[in-house]
Amino acid sequence: MEFYDTHRLVKSEDLNHHGTLFAGRMTEWFVESCFITVSNEYGHPENLVCLKVHEVKFTKPIKKGDIIKIKSAIVYAGKISLTVYGKVIRDGSIIVEGFLTFVCVDENGAKMPHNIVLEEPTNEEDIKILEQVKNLRK
Repeated sequence: MEFYDTHRLVKSEDLNHHGTLFAGRMTEWFVESCFITVSNEYGHPENLVCLKVHEVKFTKPIKKGDIIKIKSAIVYAGKISLTVYGKVIRDGSIIVEGFLTFVCVDENGAKMPHNIVLEEPTNEEDIKILEQVKNLRK
């Protein structure tokens, strides 16, 4: 699985009333990063729409001045849908992770196939992520 990276600096305007990163801002960045990943692989961002944010799980607070890395990769390809796994890393630890599904549409908004075929995962981590996606789709 090929991960794409984006980075963010957490600034004062990104904080909530607790002085930590506002979950809505993190989710915005997360969706944007995953969209960029799908766009890079698919090549036609104008034909992509976000169908579902399956989960964005926060495990640790993020503070002003933190520099975070958002890594994302396409992990599942249906006929018209592409599901992306994303993880946010700070100081080498995963602090946020989740899944989003995008669908491909034509200029009229009708669903259309993307023709992307993914390789079967070969390492333990990728296999585990694929199993998580399959459980989300049930």
